[in-house]
Amino acid sequence: MDNRSEQLLVNDVSRRSFLHAGGFGIGAAALGAMLQQDSLADDEPVKVPRWEGVIKKPHIAPRAKRVIYLCMAGGASHLETLDHKPKLAEMGGKPMPESYTKGQPIAQLQGRKLTCLAPQQPFEKFGESGQMIAEIFPHIGSVADELCIIRSLRTEAINHDPAHTLMNTGSTVPGRPAMGSWLQYGLGAETENLPGFVVLTSLGKAGQAQPIAARQWHSGFLPSRFQGVEFRSTGDPVLYVTNPQGVNNRQQRDVVTAVQQLNRIFNDSVKDREIDTRITQYEMAFRMQASVPELMDVSKEPREVFDLYGCKSGDGSFASNCMLARRLAERGVRFIQLYHRAWDHHGGIKNSVKVSATEVDQGAAALIKDLRRRDMLKDTLIIWGGEFGRTPMAQGNGRDHHIKGFSMWMAGGGVRGGASYGATDELGYNAVENIFHVHDFHATMLHLLGVDHTKLTFPFQGRDFRLTDVRGEVAKPILAG
Repeated sequence: MDNRSEQLLVNDVSRRSFLHAGGFGIGAAALGAMLQQDSLADDEPVKVPRWEGVIKKPHIAPRAKRVIYLCMAGGASHLETLDHKPKLAEMGGKPMPESYTKGQPIAQLQGRKLTCLAPQQPFEKFGESGQMIAEIFPHIGSVADELCIIRSLRTEAINHDPAHTLMNTGSTVPGRPAMGSWLQYGLGAETENLPGFVVLTSLGKAGQAQPIAARQWHSGFLPSRFQGVEFRSTGDPVLYVTNPQGVNNRQQRDVVTAVQQLNRIFNDSVKDREIDTRITQYEMAFRMQASVPELMDVSKEPREVFDLYGCKSGDGSFASNCMLARRLAERGVRFIQLYHRAWDHHGGIKNSVKVSATEVDQGAAALIKDLRRRDMLKDTLIIWGGEFGRTPMAQGNGRDHHIKGFSMWMAGGGVRGGASYGATDELGYNAVENIFHVHDFHATMLHLLGVDHTKLTFPFQGRDFRLTDVRGEVAKPILAG
């Protein structure tokens, strides 16, 4: 066999056996590369340049370095959390005025008799700023002066999955990059030992636990090195961290080395960025062998830290994930996303929303307090909110999906604390003041990180795409002075 034929055969084996059939992403990389400590002594990981991002100089002076996004999956009701509506309380049990709802899209209540449902939880003023927050959030209330509460959100998708897709990617069309992927692509990584975009999930005890698809943290048409990586809250944080049965570390190392060599040989010919990704992620996984166990080992955290968050080691709770989020932020992870699947309250909202609030209240507030005392809150943007809100109209003793007006809060990272922005009408149906569309949210988040949302683009299928599509305005009043 001549040299050219031999090279073609190697390329073909590499392509068929390892690239297409293997589907090596970071999860599969972990299977092959998370070696034991004794193996590390003999084989040092290959030095890979850290991704510096395509934005070499910030467009705007950055206020935040990283984002922790607390996703209240299922659509937390603004009317029992952050948006106080005394008029709706007066209207409880009365017909919903047709002037609000005529011709408007409603999810499961479309075509039915609409009756106002009074807020099911009392509100009170918290902090020196007097922020109106539901009483079921006493811990979040204790940090009210750190919060900017936005009460005028609007979205376009009335069902869960497309609403999550819009909130995460700026489009209801699946296949676009997640915001964490955009941030990694644009700003680069601050760590060589962990992924720059990490996802944690927890499950609540009340409400329907809507599924969350992994494509919500996919990189879309960006190189797959920028996709989010899900860490499990209990058990092995990354799947396949141990060797297959009957395979020792040296055999596994031989496989990894062979795959890397074949990938490099093939990539010398085709210069495919996805092969670059596979090479890079194998080496990332090699480093993760040591960094992930160290991250997840919280045994050295003081007792008072567990008491602050209200969690136990490795209990898989939202509070435990908040503590892990702080540890990830300390280690340079750029975008950390926590999903708590507990907020789909079509029925029994009075008791269910209280249960869900109790599950997230202490952990979210502790995250703010913990970052503040470590002098990290100033450059960490924390976001709390769901994919949409809930109707002022009753759905039995619950509420339906609602897209015309809902709430979120932000803290840290250059946001003005102790402030409110925007408002809904007196029944909480329509956002009527300083409307804050999902595209405006993305534009404002990027601005806080030093990015002009119109300049962070990627060419794909003949068009320059961006997170904010063709819209988006920065909400400058929420920025700290």
